[in-house]
Amino acid sequence: MDAVRVALLREVLAGTQWLGATRRFAGALRGSVVSHGGGLLLVGTPEYEPWHLAAHLVDEAAWSGTPELAPTLVRHDARPSDPTHLAVGLGRLEAARRGETLLVVAPEGPAAPLLERVADARRAGATVLALGPGRGELPSLAHEALAVPDGSELDLDTVQHLVSAAAGENALPAPRGRRRLRDRVARLAEHLTAPPPARW
Repeated sequence: MDAVRVALLREVLAGTQWLGATRRFAGALRGSVVSHGGGLLLVGTPEYEPWHLAAHLVDEAAWSGTPELAPTLVRHDARPSDPTHLAVGLGRLEAARRGETLLVVAPEGPAAPLLERVADARRAGATVLALGPGRGELPSLAHEALAVPDGSELDLDTVQHLVSAAAGENALPAPRGRRRLRDRVARLAEHLTAPPPARW
């Protein structure tokens, strides 16, 4: 999903709880990795690896000038023969320490072996964030969780797009007021055509 589609999705979701919820969660993610100097680990379940979120966070890290947002994708069945960025296995969670952030994305509650590793990472001082159904043990292990229950207006993939886009924002958006559609479209066009921020 590109920036135009994310912006249009945000317009559609105006007035719902999702914009505030995804921005708060993204703020917690960005605040954790930036304040601790990076070290973002991203893990899913054996059935669901968050490849797409990893790619979007890498893009947002580059576009926003916030390299700390670029995650290390931790995979359940990584092999040494895989390319370097895909060869990080679950053993990396055992090495998680204070100052690192662990983002767990799970469409369903993760199984006990992953929960144990997440609990160990938290005990070692890592900040744990969770995106998932909002039930089970994972939310209680997380410092910050965003629930995406089955049957909600948005699916987990769409919420991940909103979170990654918000994590890459360099400033909070202006407060929303009652504006005419033409005003909102004009503001959207200005935002999308503005030059990128200068990088030093």
